[in-house]
Amino acid sequence: MGPAEEERERDVILISDDEDDSTHGNSVLIVDPLVKTALEEKKCEEIVDEECELVVTFCKQANVMPHARYDCTIHSFERMECETCSPLGKNADFCNQCYCYICDKLASECQNWTTSSLCHCNAHNKSKFWKEQRDFALAGVLVMFNLELTDIDADLRHGGNLLISFIQELSVEYNKYLIGARIAPTEHECFCVPKLPPGQCGICRSRSTEIVYKYSGVYALVTRFLNQAERESPKACAVMLLGAAREITLHKDPALSWQNLGHTASLKLAVPCLLQRITTRLQKMLVLCDFPKSLYEKFVNFFQSISLPCHCFAFSNSLNVVPWDHVLLTTVLKGQNTTGQRTQKGRKTFLWEVLPVIEARVEKLVENTNYKEVVRYLRAVKCNDTKGLRDLRDKIPFYLCKTGDFIDATHSLLFPINSLACCTACRLTPLQFEVYLKIFKTGSVPAGKDIQDPGPWVTVGSPMKDGVLIRQAFKLLYSNLSLYRNPKCWGSFIMIMGSSCFLERNGRLCPLTVKEPPVAFQQGVLVASDGLFQELKAKLNVSFPPGIFSQLHQEACLILAVQAVQQMVICELPYLTSFLEIFLAFGNNFWALRLLLNHLSYDEHILHGVVDLVLRDLNRQKATMLKLWQNLGPQYVGEFVCLFLTCRNRILQSIGVLALDIITENLHVCPWAKHLYNFFHNARLMHLPLGATTHHEVSKFMDVLEKL
Repeated sequence: MGPAEEERERDVILISDDEDDSTHGNSVLIVDPLVKTALEEKKCEEIVDEECELVVTFCKQANVMPHARYDCTIHSFERMECETCSPLGKNADFCNQCYCYICDKLASECQNWTTSSLCHCNAHNKSKFWKEQRDFALAGVLVMFNLELTDIDADLRHGGNLLISFIQELSVEYNKYLIGARIAPTEHECFCVPKLPPGQCGICRSRSTEIVYKYSGVYALVTRFLNQAERESPKACAVMLLGAAREITLHKDPALSWQNLGHTASLKLAVPCLLQRITTRLQKMLVLCDFPKSLYEKFVNFFQSISLPCHCFAFSNSLNVVPWDHVLLTTVLKGQNTTGQRTQKGRKTFLWEVLPVIEARVEKLVENTNYKEVVRYLRAVKCNDTKGLRDLRDKIPFYLCKTGDFIDATHSLLFPINSLACCTACRLTPLQFEVYLKIFKTGSVPAGKDIQDPGPWVTVGSPMKDGVLIRQAFKLLYSNLSLYRNPKCWGSFIMIMGSSCFLERNGRLCPLTVKEPPVAFQQGVLVASDGLFQELKAKLNVSFPPGIFSQLHQEACLILAVQAVQQMVICELPYLTSFLEIFLAFGNNFWALRLLLNHLSYDEHILHGVVDLVLRDLNRQKATMLKLWQNLGPQYVGEFVCLFLTCRNRILQSIGVLALDIITENLHVCPWAKHLYNFFHNARLMHLPLGATTHHEVSKFMDVLEKL
């Protein structure tokens, strides 16, 4: 050590290693260096150990620092286990640095220093009684949670303060409940000797007066407190909920007989209702909130220590929530256990959890984007609420899509986890069906946590091949009767099959104009798929002809879609409520729409039914159609109208005529309509054999356009 370092002044603080082991002396001593003469320093030298060459070269009497009264070196202290009547010996005396062991403040500021029945001056750290008093004074109501002082932070203390205020308010409200309310009897005949008029006999009235105990006031107060607790931090909320649970389970029903006053006014109905809310919230918090392990266990132990009344026995094990580090749960999440079953010492255990806990685990795993773990967990876990668990399992295909595993996602849609249950596809909505097809077509998924989130889409995998996609789409449609009968679903299917596999960030598809294939190719696809749709309607697990579906292109997909729609219309026409969506779904692929119209024309009855539906849709959706035509432009409108006007079947021509009437009636909002004149003129529409009626309507329309 250099000379400069030796000359540097240093402070030396001596602190007792263990306060409990010390029965005498100061709690904290500090030694400060003082400037001394060389002679004084020499006098301070003392050889302690010659062999080790240990020499004390400097010492000074310590300054007295703040200390507990029992550690005071100035005033003596006498100890007893729990003396509270009066000060022992000279325990009431104190120096200016003595602190009250209970209040943790200067003894001169302690209001109960010598108060009879309290006598904080006698408190010391060797007494169990005084330690409990100190803990309660410092921890307040939190002492009932068996928390160490080091465990208590600002959140826990805040929750404890709110709980104390609530307990005081609850005591007042509960006392009102115990008093009850006297209900006057209805007037009845007097049976006493005087035979007074009805309602005037005090004896009869007192005998039949009933006291009603309504718990509504207490229920409302507790509900407000629970609402407040749910807005606080997790630790404060847990303290408030557990404290409220303990208080309401102590309430007794003073009525001698059952009074059915409703679920909020009858104590035996209201308390279980409140406990259900409390335990459900706590179950979710134990899963979602990262409580320290010791605090987690103390919360659970506190709830288990509550003495539940007979009408609340069902909540005895409510907080026995499996922790995240439990062996069975961790093996399931890692994929090492796919059944949720474990055999240990010949005893089988299952991963069995209540629905709120399952919902909370799924929420946390999804929040952390652990989609594979979510799927493994939902497939393995078991629950008494089968419907609630089924609803959660219905999201498994979406979670698999988020990982890019589209093949497993389609399998999960079509095949249930439990062989006795029905598949997820049976419960798909039209919107979900469309989103899944869009996911499989583009390899992109919604960026949000739900399949119906309107936010942006992100790419997660490779798109399905058209052959695989159309096969899975047919299986979904034929496995769900409501989807099969819904024209919107068929419209979505046709629109997606005729679109690009590239998706815009906002989730919109890019429609394609597919070149019309040769007639021979169309006939080949129709012949090869003959009988396929009848088999699909009979059973789901159908073998698709490999020659068609192995290398399908969009032309073949649209042809198959046309044939599937024709089969659907033949079977389900009485159940159809609209049809225009299917026509519009073909977009600019008018050759495919023409093919559908030709197939429908084979049966006059079917054709009449379809045309009636389309005409009704056009009349009901005029504003929608005008807006759509405005976006698509006059080229599309012209081809759409010409397709129907040039049909040989007069029934189909009525659709084109109605379209012309709608445009004529709304020319003020159709500035693009004037371009139709050139389109129809170039198409030589007036020179085609349209029929007298149709030709007359087209002539009128052309005359109107010519004047524009």
